[in-house]
Amino acid sequence: MPDQNALFAHALGLTPPWKVTDVVFSKQKGCLDIHVDFERGASFICPVCGKPGAKAYDTEKQVWRHLDFFQYQAFIIARVPRVECKHGCSIRKVEVPWAKRESGFTLLFEAHLMRLAKDMPIAAVARLLNEHDTRLWRVVKHYVVAGRARADFSGVTRIGIDETSARKGHDYITLFVDLDKGALLFATPGRAKDTIAAFVKDFVQHGGNPEAIKEVCCDLSPAFIAGLKEHLPHAIIVLDRYHLMQIVNQALDEVRRQESRETDLLKKTRYQWLKNPANLTGKQKASIEALSRCHLKTGRAYRIKLAFQDLFSQPDRESGEAHLKRWYFWATHCRLQPMIEAAKTIRRHWEGVLSWFTSRISNGLLEGTNSLLQAGKAKARGYRNKANFITISYLIAGNLDFGLPT
Repeated sequence: MPDQNALFAHALGLTPPWKVTDVVFSKQKGCLDIHVDFERGASFICPVCGKPGAKAYDTEKQVWRHLDFFQYQAFIIARVPRVECKHGCSIRKVEVPWAKRESGFTLLFEAHLMRLAKDMPIAAVARLLNEHDTRLWRVVKHYVVAGRARADFSGVTRIGIDETSARKGHDYITLFVDLDKGALLFATPGRAKDTIAAFVKDFVQHGGNPEAIKEVCCDLSPAFIAGLKEHLPHAIIVLDRYHLMQIVNQALDEVRRQESRETDLLKKTRYQWLKNPANLTGKQKASIEALSRCHLKTGRAYRIKLAFQDLFSQPDRESGEAHLKRWYFWATHCRLQPMIEAAKTIRRHWEGVLSWFTSRISNGLLEGTNSLLQAGKAKARGYRNKANFITISYLIAGNLDFGLPT
C-alpha cells in the first residue's frame, strides 16, 4: 500500500527528481496544499541548450492552483531551482512538468478551464472556480494564440465570409470560415474592404496559398466584393443564396407594409409571407390561400418570391439562367416598385448569382457558426471589447488544437 506522499506523486504524474514531500489539508482554510520538492543533488535538463546535467544554483518557492480536491481548492507548492549548466549556458529557472512557464495554474487546471470556457461565459467560469476573470482571460487568450499558431491552412480551397455584430449598434467583426471543414479561419474587427487584405495576410502566415482558394461565398456587400476582386482575383465569387432570398423577402415585406395602409386584410400576416411554404402551419397556409383570392399586391409579390426561390431547384446553370431571365422580366414588369428594385439588384450581380450552379456552396454553415457566437455573446451579456469576442469566437468555432493534457 503506497504511502500518502507516493499516492499523490503518482496522481500528479511526477517522475524523479520531483517528489511529494508533504500533503496538508486545512478544512478551516478550505484548501489542500501539496508540497513538492526535488531530490538532493538532482540534475536537470538545461532550459537553454536542452542538455542534461544542469545543477541547482538557487531556488524560489512557487504556488500553482490545481484541480479541486472534492469541494476544496488544491495547490501545488514547490521549490523551483535555477540551474547552472556545465556547458556554459546562462543561469535559468527550470520548467516544471505540471505547469507552463510564468503560469499560476497547473496544466490540468488550465485544461479544465478551457473546456468550461467553450460552453460558459468567462464570468460564470470565474464564479465557479472562485478566480478573478482577468486571470482566466489571460489563460484563454494564451491558448487561443498558441492554437492559431499551430493551425495549418494549406488545404483550404473554399471559404465563406460574413459579418456578425460584436455589440449593439453598427459594431461588427468579419468572419472567414473554411466551408469544407466548418472551422473559423480568421476574425477581424470591421466589415470594410481591408478585412479581405487582413485575412489574406493571416492566411499566408498559416501556410495557405491565396491562389488555391477557388470559391468564395459572401453576401452582396460592395466592400467584400471589391476586396475579393483585388486580393483574391482567382477566386469565383458565389453570392450566398440566403442573402439573395433576404433581398427578395425585404421587397415583399415592403409591398405588404405599403398595402396594409389600404386594407385591414394584411394585419398580423407578416411572418406567413416570409416563411418558406414547407414551414407554414395549416392555419397560415389556409390564410395565404384565402388572401391569394383577394387579388392583393402582396399576393403577387409573394408569387414572384416563390418563383425566385425555384431558381435554386433548377438542375444546371443553363436552366437556371433561363429561369432567372424569365423571373427578371416578370419582376421588372410587375408594377411593384420594391420588387422592381430587388430585381435590379439581382441583375447587377448576375454572374455571382449564377455561380451557385457551379459550386453549390452557401453560407448556411457560417450562419450556424454565427448563431453559436451570438448565443455565447448573449449568455455572457456581451464582452468588454471586440478582442475578447474574437478570442471566444476562435475558442468556439476555430477547431483549434490547444495541446492540452486530457
